[in-house]
Amino acid sequence: MVKRIAVIDKEKCNPIGCGDFLCIRMCPLNRMGKEAMTKGSDGKAHIDENIANDACQVCVNICPFGAIHMVKLPDKLTSKPIHRFGKDSFILYNLPLPSFDKVVGIIGRNGIGKSTALKILAGVMKPNLGEPESGEKDINDLIDMYRGTEVQKFLEKIKSGDITIAYKPQAIQLLPDQVKGKVRDLLEKANQNGRMDEMVTRLELSNVLDRDIEDLSGGELQRMAIAATVLKNANFYFFDEPASFLDITSRIKVAKLIREMANYHTAVMVIEHDLTTLDYISDQIQILYGEPAVYGIITQTKPVRRGINEYLDGFLPDDNIRFRPYKITFSRGIEKHGQTPVLFEWPDLTKTFTSFKIKINAGKIHKGDVLTITGSNGLGKTTFLKMLTGMIEPDGGELKDKVRIAYKPQDLIPQAGTVKDWLDKVAKDHDSGWFKQNILEKLSLQTIIQNNISDLSGGELQKVFIAVTLSQEADVYAFDEPSAFIDVEDRIKVAEVIRDFMIKKETCAIVVDHDVQFLDFIGDEMLVFHGEQGKEGSVKGPLGKREGMNEVLKMLGITYRMDQQTKRPRINKIGSQLDITQKKEGKYYYA
Repeated sequence: MVKRIAVIDKEKCNPIGCGDFLCIRMCPLNRMGKEAMTKGSDGKAHIDENIANDACQVCVNICPFGAIHMVKLPDKLTSKPIHRFGKDSFILYNLPLPSFDKVVGIIGRNGIGKSTALKILAGVMKPNLGEPESGEKDINDLIDMYRGTEVQKFLEKIKSGDITIAYKPQAIQLLPDQVKGKVRDLLEKANQNGRMDEMVTRLELSNVLDRDIEDLSGGELQRMAIAATVLKNANFYFFDEPASFLDITSRIKVAKLIREMANYHTAVMVIEHDLTTLDYISDQIQILYGEPAVYGIITQTKPVRRGINEYLDGFLPDDNIRFRPYKITFSRGIEKHGQTPVLFEWPDLTKTFTSFKIKINAGKIHKGDVLTITGSNGLGKTTFLKMLTGMIEPDGGELKDKVRIAYKPQDLIPQAGTVKDWLDKVAKDHDSGWFKQNILEKLSLQTIIQNNISDLSGGELQKVFIAVTLSQEADVYAFDEPSAFIDVEDRIKVAEVIRDFMIKKETCAIVVDHDVQFLDFIGDEMLVFHGEQGKEGSVKGPLGKREGMNEVLKMLGITYRMDQQTKRPRINKIGSQLDITQKKEGKYYYA
């Protein structure tokens, strides 16, 4: 079995940008006549892992786009590949194991094969068992591969027709290109179990039923896709990132809905980066580890607390494998001691549109602090940020402080050129050692600095926008949903980068987001938006960290406890003794 693999990330490979196949010209093995690196039929570089050896680390190191990988696989890996996208492309090992009467959560980094695994299990994609040149395999080949395991039993049920699958895809933003017509038409077509009225009510879709699908927002598309999936007669439901694009209240509603679906006759599987949502939804966890764009390995099923904690720890005791050299921790204090000087203040603000009005309380931010903002969509959070930046003029109240505000918008529109080109335009010191070490390296952007912005993934693009925002000279840095499209590890890194930057530069930040755990980790104070979606919004706060989080959790109807091992907040089971006690005492946030 191959213990070392060679992979070229075709999306990052840029032969023109490196001066006509730099890796081929510089490869030591090529100079010896062995042709380890060649030009492929797709116009990209190709690496032959049967020839390549440690000498090919030269090519790994000289590629300016970070496209070449020479990786040693774990010694204890004995399973055969499930799928390989090409002779020198990403490899997936193992399949996740569904469980009836359980919600199985899948956790792992972006680009590590989670969606690929679900697509194969759902029958959306045919695997090749690691042999791309031999073509697709059928379900009999998979059954033979997993003979004697629980996965074999499940695959045989699929073959016999005992399993009916409903699949909610990850890329819901592509739905308008794939499905035309009204929301009502799509839901009526999907309504196999007669629950359409219930789903419309629970997922708040009544006001969009007669709208064209192409006119929906991201959150509306997500709720429609979830409803359409639930409405199908199936006994195996897949949900690929159901919390993305949803606001803080919708995430909890969707989580409750998905939890209810698992029963003796029904299995549910969920991929999710929002740890709070994943923890709340799941009964069991399977970890997918490896190296993004290179390989991914799925572990055995674990109890939810243990699985998430092992993922955060980066170590799998059962396999004696450390897949990450550091732990992900949540060991930040509740609130700062002592006050720093006030950097920015705003007065009472009001703004009235044709069908919407917003009222904002006066507030202030201190040097080094991060003010977080949360609440349902359609209550004016983004409008508030745009009033502070001067993009929208308030009707009542005047911003007297003339401060410089750098703003990262919610909608990420790619720029032309490379990442470096963009930084060159807006930043004076992005080439400095401090910026490279504390921003670019921590956000893993050094390896894509020469890549075209239009070729980046959603997570990469989000991190570039954050870096560009931080590269500007400003007094206040405003971020609208910086955790979107980003996996668990990078969400913590983003929080640390923003927080540390504010302290180092003695500036301050305002962060709008819907990931409660991200808000808990990054924030010092909080604004909580209330009101009626699309009609009026008002604000409670600024509130201290504890008071603000307590207000948010009360609004959501959930209580938190702290995991003693990782210090991460966890949602108490609704109706549990701890949940009842905390609600009775009004202590929704952990003590």
